[in-house]
Amino acid sequence: MATAFHVLAEPARRRILDLLLERPRPVGELVEQLGLSQPGTSKHLRVLREAGLVRVRQDAQRRWYELRPEPLAEIDEWLRPYRRLWAERLDALERHLDAMPDDDGDNEGRQP
Repeated sequence: MATAFHVLAEPARRRILDLLLERPRPVGELVEQLGLSQPGTSKHLRVLREAGLVRVRQDAQRRWYELRPEPLAEIDEWLRPYRRLWAERLDALERHLDAMPDDDGDNEGRQP
């Protein structure tokens, strides 16, 4: 089975997850939103389903796809040190901005 990283390397699959993040959707709506063919969309959905990133439920003649966030934990765990790196940099930027003198409203000579 492919890892979440491998599966999500494909931009169309990430777009599908973005759409499913909003709400569950039927296949036809995903086809319309993605601008892909129905067989192409179904292929991406199959890969996402096999990786456990989406689940499908049958409702009469329609198949509804919904996001399964649990497999994204692998990616979240991998991103943890990078998040810390960004947090440190943003904290440093905040300290720098706090140390700058406040603008006293004197905008003479500045363009609006």
